[in-house]
Amino acid sequence: MIKIKKSMLEFDTKTVVTIGIGAALYGVLGLFGFPIAFNTNIKPAVALLSIFAVLFGPVVGFSVGFIGHALTDMIAGWGIWWGWVLSSAIMGLFIGLVCNYKEFSVKNGIATKKHYMYMIFTGTIGIIMAFIFAGAFDVILMGEPFNKIVIQVIGAIISNLIVFVALGIPAIVGLVNVNKKNSNLELDK
Repeated sequence: MIKIKKSMLEFDTKTVVTIGIGAALYGVLGLFGFPIAFNTNIKPAVALLSIFAVLFGPVVGFSVGFIGHALTDMIAGWGIWWGWVLSSAIMGLFIGLVCNYKEFSVKNGIATKKHYMYMIFTGTIGIIMAFIFAGAFDVILMGEPFNKIVIQVIGAIISNLIVFVALGIPAIVGLVNVNKKNSNLELDK
């Protein structure tokens, strides 16, 4: 069962603004990618979603993924594909689960190998579940051909895992390391 800290469910002004900024960035960056299969691209925006999810938690990750992907679909003009919108939300939720550890904090530069392994594990599970869900949604509710969707789902899983591991995780490690160095700063007298 997914357990989320109560403090992560509180929507104050900072959280709403964070979601708005993250969704806008994810929405615009979602327009850019490199095609690998039919309607499937490697999108660097997934790294940005990973960063927001790990910095602010699973609820923000879910919201940024959901609103941001819906914005991408609207801006691109191809209509909103709700199964795929929800897939981005599911990814953000799972990647952000690492924030449930009390001793984990990107902002304070606190992360261990255990945290990174947990983040990679939940992120991978989230990506796989997200796109299986999107594919099933398209086949069952949208009447899309099964063979086409299988190719899209496999392409989406592989491309999102590549971006998550090759761009998202190193960016998060970099943020942790920068913040670790900055948290030890002292004021000279």
